[in-house]
Amino acid sequence: MEGNAPLFTDDTIVFGLLMIAIGLIFYTESRPSGFWHKFYKIVPGLFMAYMVPALFTTVGLIAPEWETVNESGETIQHSTNLYYVSSRYLLPAALVLMTLSINLKAVFNLGWKALIMFFTGTVGIVIGGPIAILLISAVSPETVGGVGPDAVWRGLATLAGSWIGGGANQTAMLEIYGYNQKLYGGMVFVDIVVANIWMALLLIGIGRSNSIDKWLKADNSAIETLKEKVSAFAKKVKRNPSLTDLMIITALAFGSVSLAHLLSGYLAPAFDGLVAGIESDTTRNIFTFLGSKFFWMISIATLIAIGLSFTKARNYEGAGASKYGSVFIYILVASIGMKMDLMLIFENVGLIAIGFVWMTIHAGLLILVAKLIRAPYFFLAVGSQANVGGAASAPIVASAFHPSLATVGVLLAVFGYAIGTVAAIGCTILMQIAAGG
Repeated sequence: MEGNAPLFTDDTIVFGLLMIAIGLIFYTESRPSGFWHKFYKIVPGLFMAYMVPALFTTVGLIAPEWETVNESGETIQHSTNLYYVSSRYLLPAALVLMTLSINLKAVFNLGWKALIMFFTGTVGIVIGGPIAILLISAVSPETVGGVGPDAVWRGLATLAGSWIGGGANQTAMLEIYGYNQKLYGGMVFVDIVVANIWMALLLIGIGRSNSIDKWLKADNSAIETLKEKVSAFAKKVKRNPSLTDLMIITALAFGSVSLAHLLSGYLAPAFDGLVAGIESDTTRNIFTFLGSKFFWMISIATLIAIGLSFTKARNYEGAGASKYGSVFIYILVASIGMKMDLMLIFENVGLIAIGFVWMTIHAGLLILVAKLIRAPYFFLAVGSQANVGGAASAPIVASAFHPSLATVGVLLAVFGYAIGTVAAIGCTILMQIAAGG
């Protein structure tokens, strides 16, 4: 057998390797003094849980996907199932466990700044694309060239869909603008590299969030109030968990996941059929996200969790429900990290440059608006990830501030699905003009 297979291809072994890495990160982070104590004051543990798997992939220990060539000369495609399992099973379970004790009124009291930062992130993506094309074309016109289905702006349209909404919006943009699917892999690659590096920078910023908030002159009182209410409730109901507690927590988490998958299995095809019946191509593609099973699964799991927060089930926070949710989140972070091969950054420098300029404009606008309205770093980071990362990444960043805040990330990300295609179409029109297409 030949090909580019990593050293470890068995998911059982890879999962164990990731868990050992996370365990070592937590062990070293818990050191009260010495090198590691100083190290984690600068670099958050969550960032390391993301970066160590990325390093494993870069050096060839593991890989998200690979090829082998058999004796007959046939190329066989392989991929890991770890990200799929983490995002489809552990992510919704984590959202349920982290939302059990949520104080919904306190979430709404976070106010208008959360929405402003979310929409600022959206605007940053919409204007960032055409500005990036104009800047890169001045240095390397061929990078933003191409005609017909090969036109680069058509491919960048799929990035706009992904960075404002998610996978469903990205697919919709591919259909709307008819980008050459043989070249589409290059755009997916840019999406993975740029979005993941930006997420890594946001995670690093979390470790310095207090300093950033001081610089922004931010009022984070509403966030602190929410955290205090959840923490006070957790202390009130805290108890040493029994086996019965642990089994009921597991039942609540994965029972909710099961119901979310069951209902999404009916709703996604039903809405897909309704959307397919819309005569207008533009309108039909705007609502493509309603046919996404992932969208419905995340939305339903969140709604179930919010419903449970009004029942006695919320008392299981005292038995550590959100801590088990955090375990699932760290596994998801590691599975996302292993998708990132750091050496691939150098394979398509032109498109990567467009992506970095684009994301820099998005980030710069967020920082500017956060400074003007004195929004805390939490709103900046989560508002950005609700656009760029979607429902898989926004709750990760939000929960890094406090487990009770994961719901905020999900709610904004779901909103991103709703406006993703419309905003991406606007961005693409501007990119087409900028590219002279």
